[in-house]
This record gives sequence, structure tokens and C-alpha cells, in this order.
Amino acid sequence: MEQNPLSLYELNALVRQSVRLSMPDAYWVQAELSDVRTNYSGHCYVEFVQKDPRSNALLAKARGIIWSNVFCNLKPYFERETGQAFVAGLKVLVKVTVDFHELYGYSLTVSDIDPTYTLGDMARRRKEILRRLEEEGVLTLNKELELPELAQRIAVISSPTAAGYGDFCDQLERNAFGFAFYTKLFPAIMQGEQVEASIIRALDRINAEHGRWDVVVIIRGGGAASDLSGFDTYELATNCAQFPLPILTGIGHERDDTVIDAVAHTRVKTPTAAAEFLINHLRKTAERLEGYASFFAQEVPDWLNRQKERLERWVARIPARVQMRIQNEGFRQERLMKRIHLAWQTRLMRETYCLQLESRISIALQSRLTRESQHLRLLEQQVKSASPDLLLARGYSITLKDGKAVTDASALRPGDEVVTRVAKGTFKSKVSK
Repeated sequence: MEQNPLSLYELNALVRQSVRLSMPDAYWVQAELSDVRTNYSGHCYVEFVQKDPRSNALLAKARGIIWSNVFCNLKPYFERETGQAFVAGLKVLVKVTVDFHELYGYSLTVSDIDPTYTLGDMARRRKEILRRLEEEGVLTLNKELELPELAQRIAVISSPTAAGYGDFCDQLERNAFGFAFYTKLFPAIMQGEQVEASIIRALDRINAEHGRWDVVVIIRGGGAASDLSGFDTYELATNCAQFPLPILTGIGHERDDTVIDAVAHTRVKTPTAAAEFLINHLRKTAERLEGYASFFAQEVPDWLNRQKERLERWVARIPARVQMRIQNEGFRQERLMKRIHLAWQTRLMRETYCLQLESRISIALQSRLTRESQHLRLLEQQVKSASPDLLLARGYSITLKDGKAVTDASALRPGDEVVTRVAKGTFKSKVSK
């Protein structure tokens, strides 16, 4: 057994000395920012990560610090040059020195940054997922759902051991307004590689009985941004965007932002804030209902009184109006009877005239018939007097040549044969001269 063992502090001091001796230079390092915090002194504490590009699993992680005298110049310079805020999700190229502290362990001290390095894989992946959802037309589907007025039946997706879940339930149960909320936990893994599949399974269980719930709440306590990578996947985002119930997210702290926060109906900072949102939503509904009740309590009696007074005025006016109506109807009946009497007299005169006209027409027809009969007799006499037979009976004859009457002797030639018709018979002749 070693007679003079080292204390932990002494061991860490040796490590610190070794690190300084073996790595005295500054190094340019590519890494992704997964957490960025600034304290009251202006020092910026960051967390650097490196991930497997295929599985998105963490390969390396290191704490970093940017002292205030460097950060006050580095941050505005970086944001001015890149147009990006210095936040988690950026992939950066930083100049660091390696340090080891007896109490705080291994860390990297940042002295410079290259602003030409662009957005990190985290931010680019989120941007690509959101662009794909927008192209598919599902990005805002969940946001377009209407949050029920009485959102009291809440399906919660969280880890059963998460402090955030306990804070959420405690906030709902102890709300100052005495509202009743009915919650049910659908357990899911909220950190690590199984986040996506676990939350999707929980959503499927809720969807199987979605008629029992008004809203879905996905909550998780705070932590480093690198622990939230499971919430930045396409499959989880598309499931949330197309879910038939409004989804509230309370994941991490205010500085954390995930893809499902972007597609959810409402995004709040923390689990406690999610509870406050639901309480305030129900409070606004209660205030509207109380306003309606107050309105009915005050306005309905006044309205009934006004309607009663209006009805009484109408009732008081009924006798006079009835009398006036009867009088008007009497006048109307008189006018109608006069019009009917006059119409019947006019009709009688027209019918009488028509009957007289028939008699006159009969007399006129009879007179016309007599005249026409006389005219026919005259015509008959004229026809008879113009008949050739009558002329032949008086001694006249008709000479015909080729069936035509001869009226001009010069038209005949010697040798022509003619037929002469007399009253009784005919005879033929030949012209000699």
C-alpha cells in the first residue's frame, strides 16, 4: 500500500500542470454550440459538441468559457458578420486554449472566432425539416386548430420522473381559481436516442382515444440544448403537425427552440408556463361566461320590462285599432258593393244590347237574303235570254267551220265545208263563191 497517497486536489493539480505543459498553444477547433449562457458578470458559458453525421449521436462534448472582456467584442462582431445571433445550434470555428481546473475540470477558453463559419448542423437540419413540412403543406395544420373553450381534459406526454411533469400537475391542481383539470400521463422517454419513437408511440395512444381529450401537452424539464436533439426530427415533427388535437409544448427553457415547437399549436417556455397558459385560457373563458351571466342578470330584466311596456302599449291600442279596422272594412264593403252593383248594371246593359243586336242582325239577314234572291232571279233571266238555243228558236242559225263560229264571210274560201246549226238540227254546206 502506498505510504504517501495523493489527495484528489493534488492529483487534479498534476493533471492541470501536465495539460499546460503538453498543450501550451492555442488551437482552432470546429464544434457545434449546444448551449450558450451568459451570467451577470458578462462571462459566456458554452457547451461544445460533435455528432455522428449519420446517427446524430454525440461523439464528443466539452465545456467552454468566453471571458467577459473577450465576449463583449466577440459576440457583436460575430453577429454583425454572420447575421446570426450567437445561440445554440450554430456550428462555429473557435480559437481555444485547453485548461484543467482542480474543481471544475476540463474546459476550453475561447479567445477568437471565425465568423465565416456558417450555421451548424443543428440549425440547418431544423431549417430543412421546416422547409420540407412547408412544401408538403402541413407546417401550420396544428396551429390552425381551434383550442376548445373549456380545455380541461389534458393528455400529457412526459417522463413520469421528470420534475417538469410534477411542476405542471402541481400548478394545475393548485390554481388560484379552483378550476378542475383532468390529466392523464402518456409516458415517454424525453432524452436520448429514443425520444422520437417514444413520443410518436404516445401520440398514437392518445389518437386512439382522441375524443376523450381537449389538448395534448408535451413537457420536459430544462437541460443542455444537445439533449434536445431528439425533438428535431422530421417524423416527430410531421406527426405533431398533423395531429387532430391542439399540441402545447413546454420543452426546456426560454433559450431552447426545437422543430416541434415550431409546428405545435402553442409553444411556451417551460412545463410551468404550459400550466399557466391552460389556467389563463380557462380563466378567460370563465370571465367571458361571467360577463354573459352578468349581462343576462342586468340586461334581461330590463329587456323584459321594455317588452312588457311595449306589449301594454299595443294592448291599449288594440280597441281603437280594431274599431278603426272595422270602420275601414265597412267602408271597403260599401265601396265593393257599389262597384259590384255598377258592374252588374253595366253587364246587363251590354247583354241587353247584345240581345237587341241579334234581333237586328236577323232582320238584316232576312232583308239581305231577299235582295240576293231577287238578284239571282234577274241573273237567271239574263242567262236564259242570252242562251243560243233561244236565239235559234227565233229563226237564227249558227255557221261553224272546224267547230268555230263564222262571223266574217271573208274568212271563207271556195270549197270550204261549213256546218250550219238551226233550232232543230244541223246541215252541211260547201262554199262555192
